[in-house]
Amino acid sequence: MKKRLVAPDLWQFALQRPDVLNVYLAGDVLIDAGMPSTSRQLIGALKAHQVGAHALTHAHFDHQGGSHAVCESFGVPMWCGAGDREAAETGDWTRLLPRPDGWMARLAHRLAGPGHPVARVLADGDRVGDFTVIETPGHTPGHLAFWRERDRILILGDVLFHRNPATRRSGLREPFGFATRDPSVNRESARKLAALEPLVVCFGHGEPLTDVARFQEFVSSLES
Repeated sequence: MKKRLVAPDLWQFALQRPDVLNVYLAGDVLIDAGMPSTSRQLIGALKAHQVGAHALTHAHFDHQGGSHAVCESFGVPMWCGAGDREAAETGDWTRLLPRPDGWMARLAHRLAGPGHPVARVLADGDRVGDFTVIETPGHTPGHLAFWRERDRILILGDVLFHRNPATRRSGLREPFGFATRDPSVNRESARKLAALEPLVVCFGHGEPLTDVARFQEFVSSLES
């Protein structure tokens, strides 16, 4: 696992290298928790830090799978968006998929981590440490991004990928269609985030991006 300081009070933990699967520690709030299989190494790495709460960008297995283990280990509450609450609490994320009866859903129970009670439902404008919550539905109904205006840092979860987690190829791309509830709404969320003009973009999959022009150009190229 690779750990790096992206900006003051913001750590990236790459649970699968190279930057294939990332979680972030924003102040004392852990954003996402990886998979069940990566929870032990994440908990070990976090012991060098103060963890006061855990927030999700969304409740897919590779972001929520380690949530229960993290929350139990550190005795912290879990927060997420309203549309993903049921999946986060039950560990059953099939209802977040575009086809709840498709092939991905059939794998869900093998991949899922245990659910954990949601102590706080996050919505637009809520504060999570120094970051502001932005509702970014599309990939999942309750997907969230986190924005720190003072240095224009954006944590956008899976609104976009900066590395394909299947092929491990680097580059901006939309998230997988088979796991995205509504691609057109997700593109609207991407445009909403691009309008913020972030200087650093942090992804669930891929290394942080500081090439602002490339980010803006990619989002502009998305179909309406």
